[in-house]
Amino acid sequence: TSPTPPSGWPSPQGSQAVTSTISVSGSLDGGLKRYYASGSMGDGGQSESQKPIFELANGATLRNVIIGSPGADGIHCLGSCTLQNVWWEDVGEDAATLLGSSSSQVMTIDGGGAKSASDKVFQHNGPGTMIIKNFQVQNFGKLYRACGNCTNSYQRHVQMSNIVATTPGKTLAGINTNWGDTARFSNITIVNDSSHKIVICEKYKGVPKGSEPSKIGEGPDGTNCLYSSSDITYK
Repeated sequence: TSPTPPSGWPSPQGSQAVTSTISVSGSLDGGLKRYYASGSMGDGGQSESQKPIFELANGATLRNVIIGSPGADGIHCLGSCTLQNVWWEDVGEDAATLLGSSSSQVMTIDGGGAKSASDKVFQHNGPGTMIIKNFQVQNFGKLYRACGNCTNSYQRHVQMSNIVATTPGKTLAGINTNWGDTARFSNITIVNDSSHKIVICEKYKGVPKGSEPSKIGEGPDGTNCLYSSSDITYK
């Protein structure tokens, strides 16, 4: 049996307004304090120019943090990083973005959850792998998107396991198959989606910056979208 993500959201242990990005190297334990953007950080809308509340250096770990509203541009990872028990009460532009330039970098999101992401929760702009596990999401556009029109057209990989996704929601992962992206899924639970509208794995043709990627398919294929029906449970 696999562990079940916590159903209850944590109560914030105090609040902290953030007026300039907090840089993290090594590890930071927020003690489940709520951090929210203030001043010129960004209003948590869809503007691309917003600043992250936290910026994690390569190898950094951020744990026990609640990102409140406005969430601005959430968390940026400049290389490999770990987010442990991080919660987003109202996702801003994105909850977290993996930047960096190494194909061996890994961003691990372990535990936590996100609500109210009008577009994307996790954005993958650099190369490498994103691991999302023991996570819950509700009211979201895409849980994960491998950038389809960034400056650099990297191959990107995502692994999702022990995820609880509650409607409304559109897509768990969007990847660019022409660049060799992969998405692996195991122990996914989808709640209140009797008509199976949430797309597990959406395929795009990635394009150069300045163009819009086109959707070219969805569903398991054994090459890019890696899962079987037994990996998905509907409740």
